[in-house]
Amino acid sequence: MSKTTNKFSPEVRERAVRMVEEHRADCGSEWAAMTSIAGKIGCTAETLRRWCREEASRRAGPAAQTASDKDRLKLLEREVKELRRANEILRKASAYFAQAELDRPGKW
Repeated sequence: MSKTTNKFSPEVRERAVRMVEEHRADCGSEWAAMTSIAGKIGCTAETLRRWCREEASRRAGPAAQTASDKDRLKLLEREVKELRRANEILRKASAYFAQAELDRPGKW
């Protein structure tokens, strides 16, 4: 059973992610910035990429959920409105046919 340890502190991770954001414009691509900075702090570029993605999802997480929750709420409100309208139509139709049945002369 292997035990994994975190070689880098959260402060080092945050600083590395910040460095990628700052130097992205200087390098040709985001990956080029990551490989350059990863060599300087002593981790792999893939590890730094994962840290950057985690930070991006952490930042966008609550905002993305809020937007999807708002969209879902609008959809559900629209569905409730349509169902209430359908129920009202069915209620009126039921009353109409019940009244028609009462007004009809009996077969007996």
